[in-house]
Amino acid sequence: MAYEFQLPDVGEGIHEGEIVKLHVKEGDRIEEFDVFAEVQTDKAVVEITSPVTGTVRELKVKEGEIALVHSTIALIDVEGAEPAPANEEAPKAEAAKQEEAKAEPAQAEPAKTEAPAKRGNVSAMPSVRKLARELGVDITQVQGSGKHGRILAEDVKNFASGGQQAEAPAVEAEAPAAKAAAAPAAPKTAIETVGTEERIPLRGIRRTIATRMVESKHTAPHVHIMDEFDVTELVELRNWGKSIAQERNIKLTYLPFIMKAVVAALREFPTMNASIDDEKQEIVIKHYYHIGMAAATDNGLLVPVIKDADRKSVFDLAEETADKATRARNMKLEPSEMKGSTFTISSLGNLGGQLFTPIINYPEVAILGVGAIKEKPVVHNGEIAVRPQMHVSLGFDHRLIDGDVAARFLSRLKQLLENPKLLMMEMR
Repeated sequence: MAYEFQLPDVGEGIHEGEIVKLHVKEGDRIEEFDVFAEVQTDKAVVEITSPVTGTVRELKVKEGEIALVHSTIALIDVEGAEPAPANEEAPKAEAAKQEEAKAEPAQAEPAKTEAPAKRGNVSAMPSVRKLARELGVDITQVQGSGKHGRILAEDVKNFASGGQQAEAPAVEAEAPAAKAAAAPAAPKTAIETVGTEERIPLRGIRRTIATRMVESKHTAPHVHIMDEFDVTELVELRNWGKSIAQERNIKLTYLPFIMKAVVAALREFPTMNASIDDEKQEIVIKHYYHIGMAAATDNGLLVPVIKDADRKSVFDLAEETADKATRARNMKLEPSEMKGSTFTISSLGNLGGQLFTPIINYPEVAILGVGAIKEKPVVHNGEIAVRPQMHVSLGFDHRLIDGDVAARFLSRLKQLLENPKLLMMEMR
């Protein structure tokens, strides 16, 4: 009997996914719980396993296609079961289609003499497309060496270095008169690609980012306040702790300290750790502290969540943030690991920028933007000195957060990060 394998519900609120990779082809035998396909949702790439043991009779989807949740993606002949009678007509129907094709009028054949247009349906991951743009490569001219002609990063690099190009489509012989009338083809040059366009479907994570950014800006009236923190003592503390962290194979960054300071400040200003239920018109105060950390990936910005940050040590936070940042870049996070945040931190880290105005991770009501730490001449104890400075920007939803609350929250955060000994006293 043919089992209709439907795309399972891979996460709450997810209605579709892109088939990134098929691990089987028609005719393959597959065991129950074997990986059938990799599907990219708006949050992550997840592996879909087979619910039965049998032989893949028919694939209903191809790599690069979008499949809806609960839609049939394959027919699998389950071992030990009788074939479904309803599907026995399929070979006959296919034979009938072939007979009809043979009976088509011959005048349709000359259309084959026209060279097809440049390939538009390019099969490539977003990261490969990004690489092509960075290298100035027209990805439609690249011949893919991956499965089903998928273009890999190596194909793009090889093309950029003067290697292979897309194979020219076969064209049937033309009459001598037609050849004489045709204009000679100009040689391919880099100049020809200037002004061309590449159209990429707005799907998966990028579409979700676009939707949520618009929703946040449209729903929450954003206000930002900014300040500059003197983090001399924090830099010294982190440098002192790095050697201890290395003994535990932990990379110690500033983010865990910032998280601890944020949690301490949120306890004092609970409306900053809240959301607005627009449907019920209620303010929801959260008495738990799940801190989102914006992580840049080749597929877009993801926000892994550090659950119960108030209950974890600096080393615990350092280990977890490093792990989740790595898995976010590799698209290995579970959807549940990117849900439920109560406050988000967006850090430019080593990217070099200092001031920016982050968009609130709606339905949260506030977000902290942290710039790179730079040494600057400042007035300290009445004298000019060069000290490390951290620029921060606090974005908040003005429907719930008033300017004075936001200013006092940021002032408390500054006090904690400029005096990390005090921060240690606040830790639980």
